[in-house]
Amino acid sequence: MAITQKVQKTIVADEQIVELYWKRNEVAITLTDEKYGQFLYRIAYNILHDRLDCEECQNDTYHGIWNSIPPNRPDVFSIFISKIMRNIAGMKFRERTRKKNIPSEMMVCMNDLQDTLHSEDSPDTQYFAKELGAHINNYLGGLTDRQQYIFIGRFYIGDKLEVIADKLNVNISTVHREIEKIKQSLKIYLERNGVYV
Repeated sequence: MAITQKVQKTIVADEQIVELYWKRNEVAITLTDEKYGQFLYRIAYNILHDRLDCEECQNDTYHGIWNSIPPNRPDVFSIFISKIMRNIAGMKFRERTRKKNIPSEMMVCMNDLQDTLHSEDSPDTQYFAKELGAHINNYLGGLTDRQQYIFIGRFYIGDKLEVIADKLNVNISTVHREIEKIKQSLKIYLERNGVYV
């Protein structure tokens, strides 16, 4: 009779992973993949909808993290690496769409936010984006965990409404209503803080 032994993986703290990158220890990449591999893949898949492209973006993301730490020492590792993935997957998406029109859930959800967050291109765009990001972070801090999950799932990760509804065990219409309330509330919050978009 064979005895099966469960191997429990130890979750390493983000600070330790960052320290390994800082020391140029390649174990950092393995630990990043174990802890955040599925999360990063999901971001890429919501943009690209192609397994091979997502895997390529994942590898490029690990390479990008390796090249970014040092000199950067991110405060929030998960946000840092997801930005790298979104940039890489976004470039891949633009590359693919130059020749043909490919639907992307990320494009759908960003279009959904367009009325709330609209800005014109100008020399101040980068400064405005940084200020807007700070205001949105402050706004998110005042939301419930559920509202944060919906906002980040939809507009940051690019999850479909069906996925969010399934995770929360509610109807899609409920998620849609909550998104509309959050968007309206965000717009009011930004205007109260002198940000008109």
